[in-house]
Amino acid sequence: MATLKLMMRAVRVSEFGGPGVLKLLSDIPVPTPSENQVLIKVHACGVNPVETYIRAGTYSRKPTLPYTPGTDIAGIIEDVGQQVTNFKKGDRVFTTGTITGGYAEYSVASVDTVYPLPDNLTFKQGAAVGIPFFTAYRALFHKAHGKPGETVLVHGASGGVGIVACQLARAYGFKVFGTAGTPEGLKLILNNGAHQVFNHREENYIEKIKVILDFSFPKVIGHK
Repeated sequence: MATLKLMMRAVRVSEFGGPGVLKLLSDIPVPTPSENQVLIKVHACGVNPVETYIRAGTYSRKPTLPYTPGTDIAGIIEDVGQQVTNFKKGDRVFTTGTITGGYAEYSVASVDTVYPLPDNLTFKQGAAVGIPFFTAYRALFHKAHGKPGETVLVHGASGGVGIVACQLARAYGFKVFGTAGTPEGLKLILNNGAHQVFNHREENYIEKIKVILDFSFPKVIGHK
């Protein structure tokens, strides 16, 4: 007797375009992990700007249609491949990438993109870790080689990556400057580690930064 294939709900994109191309389907087969992969029951999925560019077809990398969007997910391990030894069913995890897409009830990810989710983080928080935190860390330390005591200027610091950049820089002992375009954004980045903030909608904001820095720019400059 043939084994019944389990089905799940998932968002599918069959053509590139606006938000209307996102279609919720309920007859998508639950994927099966291969040797070095894990199957995750998705509890939360991050929505990142790059995913909207991919969906619209304007990004340099285009997935084969149809596909399920979503890379940053958090959830519980449902199954593991034969070669996976560092995770087991029931483990709380988050990812920095998925193979089958995160806008779904279940998703397969390569084990090297999966990390334990600490008990003090919610699934929603876990789904917000991947792109924002890994991007900010890479920019500050892998690319800029920043060191404690240096000054970092984060442009557009009220966005996801910008907020994390302020948090990490402050935690590592940087002098942190940030810019935003609204009073709410300025308050947000002050509350997330910036020592001083500037409104980048003001024509003379660069001059204000120069005055505070004795007319010298910081060694590390971040862009939105």
